[in-house]
Amino acid sequence: MVASSSASTNSDDRQAVEHIRGRSLPQEWPAAALAAGSRVAVVRDPHGDGRPWRNEFPGTIDDMGAPEPVENSHARAGELAYWVVFDGPQYDSYGDGPYRKALIWDRYLRPDPPLPGSTSNGPRSA
Repeated sequence: MVASSSASTNSDDRQAVEHIRGRSLPQEWPAAALAAGSRVAVVRDPHGDGRPWRNEFPGTIDDMGAPEPVENSHARAGELAYWVVFDGPQYDSYGDGPYRKALIWDRYLRPDPPLPGSTSNGPRSA
């Protein structure tokens, strides 16, 4: 029952985001990207005032949409943005929220080390 509820929420989220964007979310996963289900820490920007998040927190790469290139003049070459589900509600650096999921540039993600006896989270994009 929990799995179907989660799948239903993910489907509802995808439909809402696609409606707002006016296009479908990509579903083809880049080969060098973190895998869906990978555990990550969402980190603050060390070169600024800590934006975009108020604090560091854990989450999981979501399969709602495949990682996609960041189209912004401040993006690094080949930088990807991932949908991340947060372990608990989070506030951004402006105090807005709480958020339970967001599209996050990979510079703000740090793969969590695997637990002893488990496999690696896989390769990370450059």
